[in-house]
Amino acid sequence: MRSSTQPDTATTATGTARLPAALCTHTPKCPSADSPDREAARTIASHPEQGWNLLCNSVLVFEDTGELLPDGRIIAPHRPLAVAAV
Repeated sequence: MRSSTQPDTATTATGTARLPAALCTHTPKCPSADSPDREAARTIASHPEQGWNLLCNSVLVFEDTGELLPDGRIIAPHRPLAVAAV
């Protein structure tokens, strides 16, 4: 029989899950998934062939700049608009 292990998660004040502090061993600690600077968190798993990265704060960031937050909310891609050459 296969056993599955899942990391213990902590819950922030707003109710979102965060990976255990053991995965966020650097200083300063990563911003939470609810922070406007959530993309500043360190990458803990990178899958460029699939187009996504998992950050230390449990946010999935996709190559099109879209995001999936730990609570299931979706952040639409927010790439800068291309400026036409004149």
